[in-house]
Order: sequence, then structure tokens, then C-alpha cells
Amino acid sequence: MNRYRYIFLLVFALAVGCQGNDSSLLITDDMSDSAKLETLDRQLEKEPDDLQAHFLRAQVLFHMGRNSEAMMDIDKSLKGEPDNVDFLLLKGDICLKNGNMADCYKVLQHAEEVAPDNQEVLLKMGEITFDSKDYDRSLEYLSKVTAKDENNRAALFMKGYIYKEKGDTASAVQFFRRVCDKYPDYALAFEELGVLYASRNENMALEYLNTAAKLDPSNTNTLYALAMFYQDREDFDNAEALYHQILDLNERSADAWHNLGWIELTHYHDYDRAIEYFDKALAIDPQMENAIINRQLAIKESGK
Repeated sequence: MNRYRYIFLLVFALAVGCQGNDSSLLITDDMSDSAKLETLDRQLEKEPDDLQAHFLRAQVLFHMGRNSEAMMDIDKSLKGEPDNVDFLLLKGDICLKNGNMADCYKVLQHAEEVAPDNQEVLLKMGEITFDSKDYDRSLEYLSKVTAKDENNRAALFMKGYIYKEKGDTASAVQFFRRVCDKYPDYALAFEELGVLYASRNENMALEYLNTAAKLDPSNTNTLYALAMFYQDREDFDNAEALYHQILDLNERSADAWHNLGWIELTHYHDYDRAIEYFDKALAIDPQMENAIINRQLAIKESGK
């Protein structure tokens, strides 16, 4: 689940102008974060109670990873307008990014009370309940989103993931395929669909995993799933090539080193090289049980 922790984090686009005041403040998308920050700092020096400027600065600071400062700004905005849904949603995002799930939930509950039909609030409630594995409740929120926006990418993807977690593979495939059809550049949906087909040992896995790899060549999770599919099919040349590709991207992938060792041990019977690869895996993860066992087996088979 960690991998998907912030996939659906809703970061609001910065507004072009600052509503509610007649200053010459302008924040445009082509400005750097530092330039936006300087502009907002100047505005708040002149108008320290400008709630919208505090909100905009909170957005910029959040985008820069300066979450404590962002929280101070959004709290100032909310002090002036405690029922402003945009302010509440941004505070929820900051809480979520900081790992404060309980505070995020409280803020979003307030947002839901204020705007029970707001799509962003419903989606965020679907996300937070999804993240806490309250899947049935998450589906309720996500279904409200898709009732109004049947092609909402985040809601469809989360529904697919929930059904996968619940063991309803058919429904999971249905939702992931909808995402792939509507959003052909969304690599994660292709990866999930490929993994599901691979779990059923279906050739369709190759189509979806290869598409995911083309869309995001740096995603080692996709490459690993593809390598495992080839390995399970005893296509060791393709599997090895992919494991080496993974290691080019992340040389500390213990799983890739282990699987290379396993291929050397079981297929090529090159026990010395197998031991070398298992050693590399164990240097990264000394508690890796499979590497420990297979290393001992390689030593035994080598006669050392």
C-alpha cells in the first residue's frame, strides 16, 4: 500500500489572480515557486490579513515541501473563513502528506458537512477511507463521484484497486480497463491490469506490462512484474535483461539480485555466479530468507 500512499494526493492548481483584493498581485503558472513566493510575501507585508494570499502561499510552500510553513498559512486562512472548502481541502492535503491521518479525516469531515455534494470533497473522502483500508466506505464515496463523473480517473482507479484487494478480480479488471481505455497515458492502470493478467498466467499480461513500461520506463515495479512473468514462463533471457535494467535504475534492488542468482542456480548451474548474486542481495537485505536458503543450496551444489 505504501507505493500508492500519495498517488491520489490532490494538489490544487495555483490561481492566476488573487480574489478579494484590488492589488496588482498576479501569480501565473510559468513563474517559479521562488518567484511566486516573493510576490506573495510582498502582498502579505502590505496586507497581512489577506486570506487568499495566505491560501496561495500555503499552496506554494506545500508544493516546495515546506509543510510546516504551509500549515501556518492555511490555518490563518481558515481562521478568517473556517467553512471555505478550498482552504479545508488544502489543509487536508497537508495533514495527509505529514502522515496526520486523524487530523486529515477531521478536516475532510468538516468539508463534507459544509459541501456534501462537492466532487473534490467526495473524492478526497474516498481517498482517505481507501488509504485506511475502509474499502466499503471508500466505495460509497467513490460511487458518488462516478455517479456525477463516470470517467473520473482517480475514482475508477481506486475502485479497481479496492476490488483487487477484496479478491474480486473480474471487477478489478473491469475498472482498470476503463481507465486504460479512457486514459491511455496512465501507466499505473496498465501496470495493475498487467499484474492481474500475469497472476492468471494470461498472455495479455505482456501487452499491458509492456505498455506500462513504455509509458514509464523508470518504474522498476513494472519492470519487475514483467521480468517475473518471463521468468515464470522460463524465458530467462528476457527476464535477465529486465533484472539488469532494474539494477541500472536501482542497484540496491535485492529482489533483482536474488532472482538473477536463482536463474544462475536453477537454470545455468553456475553456482559461483549464483553465490555472487545472492551475496549482493544479502548485502542489501541481510534478512532475506530466500537469498539465505538459496545461497546455502548453491554452496552445497558447488561442492565447496
